[in-house]
Amino acid sequence: MIRPGACVVLGLHSPREKLWGILTSLEPSGVHLRGLDINAFDDWLSAIANGESNIGLTHSFFPMWRVERILLDESLGEIHSMGQLFAKRIGMSVTDYLGFGSEESIS
Repeated sequence: MIRPGACVVLGLHSPREKLWGILTSLEPSGVHLRGLDINAFDDWLSAIANGESNIGLTHSFFPMWRVERILLDESLGEIHSMGQLFAKRIGMSVTDYLGFGSEESIS
């Protein structure tokens, strides 16, 4: 389900952007996301895996008028989700890495 704590891909318009991250809040006014541009995901993951300083994820709010779609970050057959790629490469879930041990710590 798409709810706080889920890894999502957020599609925005005006300007067009695609972001990946942890959904922290979904409200009628908009979406709170701790994430990054989807094009930076591989660089972010590589920096963490190599023990380098990294760009990190930012806390952002996007008004609902900009939100085109919210997709749950899910695997598709043998294609892993981005969250699964993170866990496979880093050895822990992205929520554990970011200190979101439970939904209570997200809201």
